[in-house]
Amino acid sequence: MLTGKQRSYLKGLANTMDPIFQIGKNGITENFIKQVDDALEARELIKIKVLNNSFLEPKEVANDLAEKLDAEFVQSIGNKFVLYRESKEKKKIQLPK
Repeated sequence: MLTGKQRSYLKGLANTMDPIFQIGKNGITENFIKQVDDALEARELIKIKVLNNSFLEPKEVANDLAEKLDAEFVQSIGNKFVLYRESKEKKKIQLPK
């Protein structure tokens, strides 16, 4: 579980990031979950965009993905959301205490 200070720090890092995945009308597939899992392991912090043609709510999708991938939901702004999961081998982000 992230503290407020850690969440705030991650929001600052995510502010300059571009979304690396998009969720469209097909929704969340097993292949999509695998790709996000790999990206979280490599980057730790990722931003995902929910397209307008998708009938999914970004916050619901974010919480669902976070639960399936054992990740932390950081924030949701508009149709984008940010997920964080500490990498097992390639730790890049040093969270404040």
